[in-house]
Amino acid sequence: MVRYYAGAADKIHGEVLKMSRDLQAYTLLEPIGVVGLIVPWNFPSTLLFAKVSPALAAGCTMVIKPAEQTPLSALYYAHLAKLAGVPDGVFNVITGFGKTAGAAISHHMDIDKVSFTGSTEVGREVMQAAAKSNLKQVSLELGGKSPLVIFDDADINMAADLALLGILYNKGEICVASSRVYVQEGIYDEFVKKLQEKAKDWVVGDPFDPNVRQGPQVTDSTDKVL
Repeated sequence: MVRYYAGAADKIHGEVLKMSRDLQAYTLLEPIGVVGLIVPWNFPSTLLFAKVSPALAAGCTMVIKPAEQTPLSALYYAHLAKLAGVPDGVFNVITGFGKTAGAAISHHMDIDKVSFTGSTEVGREVMQAAAKSNLKQVSLELGGKSPLVIFDDADINMAADLALLGILYNKGEICVASSRVYVQEGIYDEFVKKLQEKAKDWVVGDPFDPNVRQGPQVTDSTDKVL
């Protein structure tokens, strides 16, 4: 991801527009400025670099707030950035809780854009804070309730595999989990039976055991998350 956006850095093109009179118009592309990047706990590395890489390529500085459950990876990447020669003040990490550190980023008058990945509820709060402060730009990637639709001409075995993977991938802690499954009536009973068989073989335990398919949840809030 970092290499991809590094290659895109010199491919941001402007355009000179032809005017009807003796005038000239052109597009001037500039870094937004300071961006606040609020990263979730379910993919702390992937989603950090999904935000950091394009921001760096565009010439922005950033303040990164990792989730309070998974701060160590972001701190280590800041260390690596320092070793790689990234200037001081470009790749900044602050740790803390959303209601304090995250809110401070969203409300800060000197932050020009905020990118947030997380719940819809908090996404609304981030957008409101951005509007009430300096009308900073906002990018939101929020939770969903993704449907999986299976018709009666589907391969039942494959459909069951995909349904199981769709809800249990990354321990179910993913915003695009297929948490709703719609099955055409003619294959419903057969599909449910096949899914039950496969679910019984889904081994939960020590993630370092090669026979285990699923390790522990990130937090113990299974009553809320799952």
